[in-house]
Amino acid sequence: MGESVAEATITNWLKQVGDKIEADEVVLEIATDKVDSEVPSEVSGVLVEQLFGKDDMVQVGQTIAIIETEVDAVSETLKQEVVAPVEVAAIEKSIEVAKETVTAPAIPIAIGTDSDKFFSPLVKNIAKEEGISLVELESISGSGKDGRVTKEDILDYIKTRGVVTASPVEVSKSIAQPQATVNKPQTAAPVSVNGGDEIIEMDRMRKLISGYMVASIQTSAHVQSFIEVDVTNIVKWREKVKADFEKREGEKLTYTPIFMEAVAKALKDFPMMNIAVDGDFIIKRKNINLGMAASLPNGNLIVPVIKNADQLNLVGMAKAVNDLGYRAKTGKLKPDDTQGGTYTVTNVGTFGSVFGTPIINQPQVGILALGAIRKVPAVIETPEGDFIGIRQKMFLSHSYDHRVVDGALGGSFVKRVAEYLEAFDLDSDFYV
Repeated sequence: MGESVAEATITNWLKQVGDKIEADEVVLEIATDKVDSEVPSEVSGVLVEQLFGKDDMVQVGQTIAIIETEVDAVSETLKQEVVAPVEVAAIEKSIEVAKETVTAPAIPIAIGTDSDKFFSPLVKNIAKEEGISLVELESISGSGKDGRVTKEDILDYIKTRGVVTASPVEVSKSIAQPQATVNKPQTAAPVSVNGGDEIIEMDRMRKLISGYMVASIQTSAHVQSFIEVDVTNIVKWREKVKADFEKREGEKLTYTPIFMEAVAKALKDFPMMNIAVDGDFIIKRKNINLGMAASLPNGNLIVPVIKNADQLNLVGMAKAVNDLGYRAKTGKLKPDDTQGGTYTVTNVGTFGSVFGTPIINQPQVGILALGAIRKVPAVIETPEGDFIGIRQKMFLSHSYDHRVVDGALGGSFVKRVAEYLEAFDLDSDFYV
């Protein structure tokens, strides 16, 4: 899953219990907070157990299914053949003991008291060991699905248990009126007034994007700086070398890697733009990992990350941009491909926009929007005097977090990006 990914949600089981599975055959589909992925089997065999269901959240490292291989089956057969009658009796006795243990109440329950809340066996066992009553367990606020109490919830409760002592009156009220099940509020689907409107529920990714955008606006004090850039030399150079570049590298040369290279250089010049905010602390990032906003076929947005972008030359940057862009469009991004970004670039010019005011990708503090390149009349200064000429120009729109980035830094950074682009050498070698 990648070092920075801690959990994922199972979205679909493609194989069911009893199904035969070949090595590398996809068994299930999962989703992290940003990308969907397929999980292939590492072995051939038969799926004998699914340990988690659809929509369950699973931590990295947990076992999610059991596949019986041919070796397992042979081993089990041999075991059954050599088990002695005495061992059979001992095993049957241990099974009976296990059954009694499982069916016994996991926690002390008051006579005449019943609970509508669901508690996992692990939570019940922890409660039993710590002497937590049913009433007390019901009072714990759960962070799991439908308000369920998770392992972390009960362990956090145990840590703080006894710090605040309830009064006898509060205790008696708690016993007399057990807490009801806490469910997440369900949003009712809107009803079309005239009957002609189509009601479409947002898909999982759009809901996540919606939440991220609102959270970012509520977190960061967004402010923007805009600057117009003359990219005539870049346009001419690309036209001159793109055919040779594709022939030699097998890759198309777009404008994006050229712009990304300039942004990476500017971040090295202004390291306080390559930071994150955590409460009252600023985290100065060691690596420059550029996020690259990409549009998906279904209209949603994803931000794959180019790791250590400042260490790539133009060829390396072009290969990274093309690879991530292709895998984003074909749904082949891995969870770790979208993690660890320190600054983001979005190309709004792809859709004809001249400039934009992008929303910061948390917990970063800046995002740069690349506008469309246009032919415009411009004043050209020469030793012989000024004249009007046709130039290729674009706008850079820089959104930054005013909590930690002031106008001087935000404006200086985007100006430096513009300076790198305008100083582009027409005789540049893309291998440098």
